[in-house]
Amino acid sequence: MRILITNDDGIYSPGIAALAEVASSFGDACIVAPDVEMSSAAHSITASRPLSYKSTPHRAVEAYRVNGTPADCVALGNHIWGRVDLVLSGINLGLNLGNSMWHSGTLAGAKQATLLGLRGIAFSIPVGDDEPDFERVKPWVARALDLLIPAQDLRLVNVNLPAETPRGIVWTCQSVRHYDGKVADMKDPLGRPVYWITVTPLDAAEEGTDRWAVENGYVSMTPLRLDLTDQSALAKVLARKSG
Repeated sequence: MRILITNDDGIYSPGIAALAEVASSFGDACIVAPDVEMSSAAHSITASRPLSYKSTPHRAVEAYRVNGTPADCVALGNHIWGRVDLVLSGINLGLNLGNSMWHSGTLAGAKQATLLGLRGIAFSIPVGDDEPDFERVKPWVARALDLLIPAQDLRLVNVNLPAETPRGIVWTCQSVRHYDGKVADMKDPLGRPVYWITVTPLDAAEEGTDRWAVENGYVSMTPLRLDLTDQSALAKVLARKSG
């Protein structure tokens, strides 16, 4: 199995190093990741300038850095490295739960894989004052991959790990109560107005959702799809039209 690994924290992130070490036990792994942090880049691609693809020393696997977004890295990595079977993205330093999926660069790496006809899995973990203990995390990443790799019908999966040693792994749906795009007014050192966009939870997490699972100490695994169609709304408008 040929496994392409990317992230949005940049190629020097400890999270991608941990993911590469785990992935290398499942197949032939290669890192293709942004040369700088691209957090919250969502599924943007670079169309206004050329991209570069440069070899970068890495202790676990072959690695390359790209002056682009996570989606760029997957597209370019698949084009140059070729014959990719699976794309892994992460381990992101920060959770990607609920509606934060919409702007997650980590998840975008996995989504780009699906757009290319490949399989994509994104991994994220909360970050506090200290760096996560990736030695503790790696066995749980391996357990998740043990479950997900044989499940060929799962083309896109979002995995979030809790801060502490997990109680287990659960399948979840996406929480839709997580996003409040609050704009905070601030001033720079010269007194000029600047603004900071932040996210705050709106309500308590619903049981069975990704947020609920992580808040209760579980590894959350959420199967996703690229089709954003609201089937219920579509059925209603078609029924009105035919009536």
